[in-house]
Amino acid sequence: MCTSQENAPIAQRALVLTRVLRAPREKVFRAWTEPELMKRWFCPPPWSVSRAEVDLRPGGTSLIVMRGPDGTEMPCPGVYLEVVKNEKLVFTDAFVRAWEPSNRAFMVGTILLEDAGPGKTTYTAKVQHWTVASRDEHEKMGFYEGWGKCAEQLEEVAGGL
Repeated sequence: MCTSQENAPIAQRALVLTRVLRAPREKVFRAWTEPELMKRWFCPPPWSVSRAEVDLRPGGTSLIVMRGPDGTEMPCPGVYLEVVKNEKLVFTDAFVRAWEPSNRAFMVGTILLEDAGPGKTTYTAKVQHWTVASRDEHEKMGFYEGWGKCAEQLEEVAGGL
């Protein structure tokens, strides 16, 4: 029998962060999709990215391994659902590769990039969760602070390209 985990509207299960970045969207897209660039901005300090792998296509896998200050590594595998060059990325941790379900589906992320004037990009990160409880858990983990710091780092990396 198919039942939803929770009937709350998606707006109640989503977290959204929007910033205007001082970098053109083509460069922001590169920073989001090139592993060596991702390593430079994807985690707020004192965390870092020790490994990044990207197969940039719908159904392609991604793997980001974050390293904590004590050396603990946290692998974050996922699959791209939609890729529109310089405009949109949609990804999920519901799958680890080629439609193999993960142990725990937590989110679907959407990154939107829109022109915001010469050399600027309106950057929107929308993260949808299966339940309100998962959304609340992500917010308490520091979503706004962490993703906000990462947006600043992303701006610095993309702006320097």
